[in-house]
Amino acid sequence: MSYSSQDVHKKVLGKTGEKLVQKYLKKHGYKLLKTNYQTPFGEADIIAEKDGEVVFVEVKTRTTDNYGAPREAVGKEKQRRYYQIATFYGLQSGEEPNARFDVAEVYADKHIEYFENAF
Repeated sequence: MSYSSQDVHKKVLGKTGEKLVQKYLKKHGYKLLKTNYQTPFGEADIIAEKDGEVVFVEVKTRTTDNYGAPREAVGKEKQRRYYQIATFYGLQSGEEPNARFDVAEVYADKHIEYFENAF
């Protein structure tokens, strides 16, 4: 399978954003539980815990907002998949998590906007 240079750039940009958000979460008292958590329903970028709440974080990294804010890319289908991922996570862990769904926007200049209870 070959990847274009644009595909590679998007992957690198996305991974860079995820690493920045992991640091952000740790700095703000979150415990990282899983990163790039794979399920039959898709992948959760980050699963963290704070104050007894399991937080599922979708990270959106962009170089510009020419096509809208990064958080706007988290549509109904992505939200539905995150609910399924949370249910799967609960079944795997043996307990239903007190879950929250957040979105982190990361810009190429490393600026982060973090939205708790985004959906």
